[in-house]
This record gives sequence, structure tokens and C-alpha cells, in this order.
Amino acid sequence: MTMPTQDADDAVREGKPDDAMGDDAIGPDAPGSSPVPVPVPEPTPEPALEPESVPVVEHRLHPVTPFRRAWAPVTVVIGWAVHDPDGAQRHLTRLDTTTLLIGLAVLIPAAGLYGFLTWWFTHFAVTDSELRIRTGLLFRRTAHIRLERIQAIDVTRPLLARIAGVAKLKLDVVGTDKKDELAYLGETHANALRAELLARAAGFAPETAHEVGEAPARQLLKVPGGVLAISLVLTGGTWGTLVAAIVVPSVLWLATESVWTVLATALPLIGAAGASTVGRFVGEYDWTVGESPDGLRIDHGLLDRTHETVPPGRVQTVRIVEPLLWRRRRWVRVELDVAGSSNSVLVPVAPREIAESVIARVLPGVTVPDAATLVRPPRRARWCVPVWWKGYGLAVDDTVFAARHGLLRRRLDLVPHAKVQSVRLSQGPWERVKGLADVHVDTGANKTVTARLRDAGEAAELLRAQAERSRTGRREARPDRWMA
Repeated sequence: MTMPTQDADDAVREGKPDDAMGDDAIGPDAPGSSPVPVPVPEPTPEPALEPESVPVVEHRLHPVTPFRRAWAPVTVVIGWAVHDPDGAQRHLTRLDTTTLLIGLAVLIPAAGLYGFLTWWFTHFAVTDSELRIRTGLLFRRTAHIRLERIQAIDVTRPLLARIAGVAKLKLDVVGTDKKDELAYLGETHANALRAELLARAAGFAPETAHEVGEAPARQLLKVPGGVLAISLVLTGGTWGTLVAAIVVPSVLWLATESVWTVLATALPLIGAAGASTVGRFVGEYDWTVGESPDGLRIDHGLLDRTHETVPPGRVQTVRIVEPLLWRRRRWVRVELDVAGSSNSVLVPVAPREIAESVIARVLPGVTVPDAATLVRPPRRARWCVPVWWKGYGLAVDDTVFAARHGLLRRRLDLVPHAKVQSVRLSQGPWERVKGLADVHVDTGANKTVTARLRDAGEAAELLRAQAERSRTGRREARPDRWMA
């Protein structure tokens, strides 16, 4: 005979009335029974109140923006006149003074109205997850920029904008070729918005992001103006253009003895050399590199000031350029390939030791190989590339793939193993005859670094080993985070 379980017995007792249970009933008033405590129901906790969502506030650009945008219709007219000067002159000569004044009286207010309306219908707002920009007068366009996909924000201040006290924000976003921009904002507003967006991208809460402020920076390098000017004078491109400006007109003079032909040839060449040199000097003047938790900060510009940021972990390749005329002074130029960014110059000119110390901030743990470490191709490579084969070199260690190119203008490319996306081996017909091969490594910036004219057996082993080093490097790489 099986005994009922406790649950079943309780169920039977609950189904009987109290008087039907007779003497077997046990309760608080039953004789000889101990009092049974009555369970007190626990208070039901009140549901937690959900935090109120922060209202999205839309902002307009700075009030001087309409003046900048009013130039758009005027620019169209000027562009047409430059493109077809004969037609523009014909139409202009047909106009009398009254018609011209009426045209200006219509064009100027229309341009002003266009600038005002485009400014009025442009708004931007920062939400919990994105930066939203609404533009368009007739056709509305809304750009949704995810905050976690922002990798750099540059602050640009052209000359007229500096006079007006405004600035432009340019955003580098993962997966886009061109930069989105907000032009123009007040300088204080632009810096505060940049700091807030970078804090949001770093993972700070929306309610505290605006309190983070701009991360402090420590200066690493400042290029003196005199050093920059001398380096530009010693650049091979400048001297090449000047030599062409002397040789070509001289030959034309001997052939034609025409002063106008000589001037028509010499002046553009001299102007091109001067424009290139002066343009670089104006753009790279007062070049300053600083270190902060959100990356390396670069400030430069004589007339137009630019504040750029090299995002941490986004650098795919570092390139050290050493022109021939710089070697006696041990000067180098450092360039970058950054995924999804157009920023390419890290240091315009600096002594090699200082440049390498800055590179150590961009690529932690990477040692720049010296000339003795770089291994040249075998001597039979001279049959494939006469003379210039001596400029090729290769060095590979546990952290970086380094390849050198160039004999007069040396270029050393440094690719961390974690940034290598693919590895390839190629052989031309003459290379196969000589037992040589090229090894190519592709990076995330859609660039390729090549180790030229390696021994075929060495290249095959390098291909296998580099693929393994790249897999290991990606597993051990630190996450790309802001303000780490």
C-alpha cells in the first residue's frame, strides 16, 4: 500500500471543511498543538521607473553660414565665364549699363535668399546613437551617422572663417569615401561638439558625454618654420622643375629665337615650382604633433588652420620618406595610410630619431629597422632591374613587415602584421627565369606594400610565414577604442 505524497495529502485536506476533519484537525486553537505562524505576504515591489529619454534638440549652423552659401550662384556664373571666356565676353559686350545693373540687382538678392533658405532648412542633432544632419531646400536629405562608426573629427578654420570666429567640422566615418561636414559653427561650439562626439564614440553615456570635454594633449613635436622652408628648397621636385624651367626655354631660344615662346614656356614652369613650394609651406607651417587619449593630434596651417586627429588603431601603414638632399641632415618625412581617412602626413620634416619616437606612439612595440637590418635582393636581380635593384630591401620581425624602395628617394613602408588583409606572390616571365618573385601584402586602407625581387624559395616561405603572422597578430591586437 503506497502512502500519498505530501502534496496530495495537503490537497485533500484543503478540500474538506474544518468541522469535517474532527479531532484530526490541527489548528491554532486545537488542544495540545503549538501555534503555527501565519505567513505575512511580502510587499509587492513597485515597478522601477524607466529613465526618461533625453529629448533630441535640433540646432542650426552659425548665422554667418548664409553669406558663405550665397556665393554658390555667383560661383556658377564665374565658373561659366572661366570655362567659356569668349562666350562670356560676347554676352557681356551686348549688355548696356542699365541691363547690367538690373541683372546685378536681381542676382545679388537671389543669391542672398538662396544662402538664407539653405541655412534655414539645415539642422543637426545628436541623439543617443547617431549624429543626424538634415539638409535640402527642395529635395530633403537626412544623413544618419552612427556614433560608433566615427573614427576622426577634424576642425578646419579657413582664413575668412578665422576672422569671423567660426570653424568647420569634418567627420571621418568608417565605410565612406568622403567626409561629412558641418560648416560653419562658432569656434567654442565646434570644439565642444567635437569633444562630445568623440566621447560618445568612446562609449560615454549621453548624459555625461558633454561633461568629458576635450582630452588633454601633450606636445611631441613642433616643426620650426625655417626647417620647413629649407626642406622644401632641398626637395627634388623643386629642383627638377627649376632645371626644366632653365633648360627647356634655352633649347627653345636656340631653335626659334622667339622671346615670346621662351616666356610662354618658362613662366608657367617657374610658376608651377613656386606654387607647389609656397603651397606646401603655407599648408604645413607651424606643424605640431601632440599626444592625447583620443589619438595623435595634428595642428598646422599659416592661413587656413587645421586640427586633425590620427585615430588609434586605424593606421594601416607608416611610410618613412628620405629624399637624397635630406640625407646629410638626417631628415625624414613620415606619411600614413589610415583606413577610411584622407589624412596622410604625420611629420613633414624632422630628424630621424625624433620621427622614430613619434612613430613609436602610432605603432606601439614596433622598432624601425635600420639600413643594416634590411636585406637586399640577390645579385641576379640586377638582370631584372639594373642599378635600381640596390634600393630594394626587406626586414620582417615579430611585429612588422618592412619593405624599402628607391635609390635616390628612399621609401620605407612599415606594415604591422595585424593590419595585413591578404598576402600574394607574383612572378613575371623574366623573374621566373632568374628564380625571383615579388611578395605583396594588402592592407585595410586599400594599399599594397611589395617586397621586390626576392629569391623564389625565400618568397614562398615568406608567403606562408606572413599569413601565419597576420593571423596571430589579429588575434593578439588590442581593440580600436577611443580614449583608451
